[in-house]
Amino acid sequence: MAEGIEPLTLRGSSVHLEPLTLEHVDALARVGLEPELWRWVSTPITSVETMRTYVSNALDEQRRGVSVPFVVMSKPTGQVIGSTRYANIEMAHRRLEIGWTWLTSSHQRTRANTECKFLLLTHAFETLKINRVEFRTDVLNEKSRRAIRRIGATEEGIARCHVITDSGRIRDTVYFSIISSEWPAIKAKLAGLLEGK
Repeated sequence: MAEGIEPLTLRGSSVHLEPLTLEHVDALARVGLEPELWRWVSTPITSVETMRTYVSNALDEQRRGVSVPFVVMSKPTGQVIGSTRYANIEMAHRRLEIGWTWLTSSHQRTRANTECKFLLLTHAFETLKINRVEFRTDVLNEKSRRAIRRIGATEEGIARCHVITDSGRIRDTVYFSIISSEWPAIKAKLAGLLEGK
């Protein structure tokens, strides 16, 4: 397991984050094969089989101690609506990344993503005592960049020629972070967004 971070469930008012398992593959494929979801991802998910590989890779990272993957469940319906994870975990430096987050289109631009981030950040800073949470996205993914800025993360810079995608495109990656001293103000901001303020 990831350096002492055991798989866990995080419960909110509109979403629950539960430990990802291979049993979630079919449900994830039912909601997660929309091409637009994977437009900016290095390796797109296009079938049940590629979703199985995606989940298997996440679970392998969990076994190696570098990730804790979650399935995102809608609390009102009990249905799977996406996935997210803690990744690149380095507890020796009190640092991790929140990423690999996707939600089916019917739950985008709803409170689901905000609450996912609120739950993950609260656990990271208040329970795990993390000093730094990182976020990364494709430089061309303006939608993701806006969403990360909206939660209060600081854009730190661009890693040029960072990833070669399956299509052969060379991707530049934007780095963002939130550090522990910023968390109280960001927590209040996110709480306000969740309350509709």
